[in-house]
Amino acid sequence: MQRVGVFVCHCGHNIGSVVDVEKVVEYAKQLENVAVADHNLYSCSEEGLGSIKKSIRENKLDVVVVAACTPRTHEPLFRRACEQAGVNKYLFEFVNIREHCSWIHAKEKEAATEKAKRLIAMGVAKASLLTPQKEGEASVIPVAAVIGGGIAGLTAAASLVSQGIETHVIEKEARLGGLLNNISVIGPEFVETEPLIRRLKEDLERSPQAHIHLESRIVELGGFIGNFDIKIAEGAKTTDFKVGAIIVATGGRELEPTNVYGFGKIPTVITQMELEKRLAGGAAPSSAIFIQCVECRQPGREYCSRICCNVTLKNALRIIRSNPNARVTVLHRDIMSYGTTAERLYREASESGVSFMRYGLESPPKISEKEDGASVEVFDETLNENIGISGEIVVLATPIISQEGTAETAKLLKVPADKNGFFLEAHVKLRPVEFATDGVFICGSARWPSHVTECIAQGLAAAAKAAIPIRGGKVVIEAITAEVDVERCAACGNCVLACPYEAIEMTVIDGKRCAKVNEAQCKGCGTCVAACPNDAMQQKGFTTRQLGAMIDALIKNCKEEAVE
Repeated sequence: MQRVGVFVCHCGHNIGSVVDVEKVVEYAKQLENVAVADHNLYSCSEEGLGSIKKSIRENKLDVVVVAACTPRTHEPLFRRACEQAGVNKYLFEFVNIREHCSWIHAKEKEAATEKAKRLIAMGVAKASLLTPQKEGEASVIPVAAVIGGGIAGLTAAASLVSQGIETHVIEKEARLGGLLNNISVIGPEFVETEPLIRRLKEDLERSPQAHIHLESRIVELGGFIGNFDIKIAEGAKTTDFKVGAIIVATGGRELEPTNVYGFGKIPTVITQMELEKRLAGGAAPSSAIFIQCVECRQPGREYCSRICCNVTLKNALRIIRSNPNARVTVLHRDIMSYGTTAERLYREASESGVSFMRYGLESPPKISEKEDGASVEVFDETLNENIGISGEIVVLATPIISQEGTAETAKLLKVPADKNGFFLEAHVKLRPVEFATDGVFICGSARWPSHVTECIAQGLAAAAKAAIPIRGGKVVIEAITAEVDVERCAACGNCVLACPYEAIEMTVIDGKRCAKVNEAQCKGCGTCVAACPNDAMQQKGFTTRQLGAMIDALIKNCKEEAVE
């Protein structure tokens, strides 16, 4: 019989102000197999963890149940405490009574307390059937691949090769540099891009560890963390190589307007990228009108591209600095000059004579062609009247959008993308440069429109993450993977078809055809378990018997409550 210890956390006021923790502890003491139940103000604190470890030793506990906040952030902490006290880390069950009780039932304290009891009863029932697990290991090929040769990809690749890691850079264009090839100066610091890109390219070109593939694209990709197989089409030839980790740095692109503000019909209506080329050649206009949020922050493309306002501020100041008498007007719905440096840029632009007028989505500016430029009529929401202005050029600030082929890349890598076509990281705060697919990382505007400094920071972060398994030479496989009962398996292949990670294949074991799970590829999603008609597939830590015990405990609790 397992000796189970239950530890309930007050989480300060997060849980304790709603759930009657003491009452829940008294209830837990009466549950079958529970040897001890206690509570802590903050179980995740040094004092709380020390109390749990002390109780494990003194009460000779076999299994631990912690009822606290989210397992996503705190489960590794409690598992490590169990190991330090001599209990296998997989003989631990986490019950979330913050998100599932106190937060969503904040106005129903009694109901929240009763729900916490039920969840703990279910956790104890499952924990009583847990068995020790041993984590596996997989070797890692000491090579990395970076998809994309823009600033983020170059930064990541340069960081990897500086660590002595062989790295393949796969770039679809004929030269490295990405969007920065068309931009001479980046704001808000007014840094020249050419020396920045040149230095990174030189670092790669002189390194024997770097392999640069231009005008290339991935045509086939398979494998798993530590052992990816990549085939690329490079011109007229194909190249195959193996890597241990992949960094996605495919970047973004400027949206070209469609049938708005006379773009394509009025020659003086241009995009920011066209203005960048003119300014790089020294052709600053005598007057300019910038229109912000063109084809974004509206139905169909609701997001804010974030960097467009900073680009406008930078280019407006470049015009003013080139010609102090120039007239520059910015028509905006809001100015997103995030960061202290960009805010100073906004202040400098205002003090330098740049005019800012606010318009609404429902009343966009109207443009007509003039012999010497264009005229614009706009309803100024601040003045509450229509204003007419003219300029030598009208610059449309359009958003950064995802690269073409993102969907195909996502399918090859088995990673998700959002409705706007940008790749989705595993967790925006906890794992911002990682995918849920192990061994695949992300940085730059492939993830979301990002400023150059953000791209550089993310490139370094992605390289640091990718280097961990490569330099370690191995990866630890968490013991929550699926496993096959060979005797029960009928080799129907349902699990193979159901697995979203292609982690299962049909093989022959001791003369019997059956399914086999590649643990390095398996993510423990349980899809194969649901698809198996013979109950031959089980997921470690979430077996049918364990889940059944949880259901039985819930039914029993409900019956007891009905009797009372």
